[in-house]
Amino acid sequence: QVHLVESGGGLVQAGGSLRLSCVADGSIFSINIMAWFRQAPGKQRELVASITNGGRLTFADDVQGRAVISKDNRNNALHLQINMLRPEDTAVYYCAPGDRPSPDFSWGPGTRVTVSA
Repeated sequence: QVHLVESGGGLVQAGGSLRLSCVADGSIFSINIMAWFRQAPGKQRELVASITNGGRLTFADDVQGRAVISKDNRNNALHLQINMLRPEDTAVYYCAPGDRPSPDFSWGPGTRVTVSA
């Protein structure tokens, strides 16, 4: 099982942008779908965006038009940029193989994004 470590979060004002990164400890080339999730305080983890090796992109409704997801197979990395950040984007962001990770998947530490009004 690939292990993933997220980075790039921080405190940002509403309207700003952040680029999150996730690096795997092994090859992600053969993983067809990679995804970003987030968990806001008091809420369940939710899918934010996903990307397939064929280039199919999927976004949650509330980030549609504001988010860019990219997969770097050469460097075993996944990136998520969110523009025009809103306070409701405040959450811990995680990446995972697949848009429905196995219950056995060991989530990484996540990276915290805090958006101030």
